[in-house]
Order: sequence, then C-alpha cells, then structure tokens
Amino acid sequence: MTDASKDTGTIQALLERLNNWRLPRALDIKKKVDGGATLDGNDLQFLKAVFEDAGRAQALASKHPEFKPLVAQMIGLYNEITKKALENEQQQK
Repeated sequence: MTDASKDTGTIQALLERLNNWRLPRALDIKKKVDGGATLDGNDLQFLKAVFEDAGRAQALASKHPEFKPLVAQMIGLYNEITKKALENEQQQK
C-alpha cells in the first residue's frame, strides 16, 4: 500500500467520523456551554479524544493542504467550546 492510498483511507475515515459523530457531538456540546452549562465527564472524554486526533489531522493537512481550512475550523470550534466552558466554570465558583 502506498503512502498516498494509506492517506486516502485515513482521510476518508476521519471525514466519516467527523460528519457522523464528531461534528454533531461538538455542536451539541457548544449549544450546552453557550446555554451556561459546564462540561461533564463524557464531554471531557470526548474533547480529550478530539484533541488527540487533532495532531493526526494537522499532520495529514500539512501533506494535503486542501484540508487545512477544515482542520482550522474544527480546532476553532473546539477552542470556542473549551473557552466558553471555562468561563461557565469560573462563573459558578
């Protein structure tokens, strides 16, 4: 298997995961924190897994620049979620 075909398979898997699971869950969490809630254990586990995958996605995007805007948007979304969640935590103390 060539590196290009391996990358294609990885990219396809990451995009399917993003469309079917990660993006809907991230948007649900964003709605939650935008409403003033804090993150629970499941939310934190999800975000931890997302940040671990972000490194892989960035590495692929460096080899396939057409995906850089998508990776940047997703990282921005996760950043918004964590920033707002931290604000909510601080307000509840």
